[in-house]
Amino acid sequence: SWFVIVVLGAYAAWNGYNYWQRREAAQVAVLFDELERSVNASETARVERVYSDITDKYPKTAYAQQGALLAARYFHDKTKPDQAQAALRWVVDKGSDLGYQAVAKLRLAAMLMEAKDFGASATPLSGEFPAGFEALAADRRGDLAMLEGKPEQARAEFEKAYGLLDSTSPYRRMIEVKLNALGVDVQKRAAASPA
Repeated sequence: SWFVIVVLGAYAAWNGYNYWQRREAAQVAVLFDELERSVNASETARVERVYSDITDKYPKTAYAQQGALLAARYFHDKTKPDQAQAALRWVVDKGSDLGYQAVAKLRLAAMLMEAKDFGASATPLSGEFPAGFEALAADRRGDLAMLEGKPEQARAEFEKAYGLLDSTSPYRRMIEVKLNALGVDVQKRAAASPA
């Protein structure tokens, strides 16, 4: 009989936990919808409040990370760089999804470069990036090196990005233009290399 009680208790606990997760997911989904509506209506006070509610009450959810990225874009568009950077840093520091963290790092680095804070721009670009983001990180590091007046370092990063991108990627053409501006003709190099 003790075994049956333990099994039934575990089953009840599991059901209770699943119910709690479903309820939490439904509540944060409603808040995220509210955040989207506030962004579309350009209601800054509501965006700030709802974004704060999502990240404070549901920090471990994907909605919190998506909400922080959405709020960061909104704050950037409304020329509130400190709030935008804070939202991106929240994703970098507290986000659990590596993809969202990578997006936040790339956007944060771009904002810092835009503000000409080159020293701080390097921090989000350091470290490892997930496989799908390595080329974008290398490209961003190349942009930073160009802004800092380091063309050789920029060339190395752009070449790395070019090599990591699929040959059918339209973004690869943009990297090729950057390399051409640095005097590297990737088309000649590709033709000269053995197949």
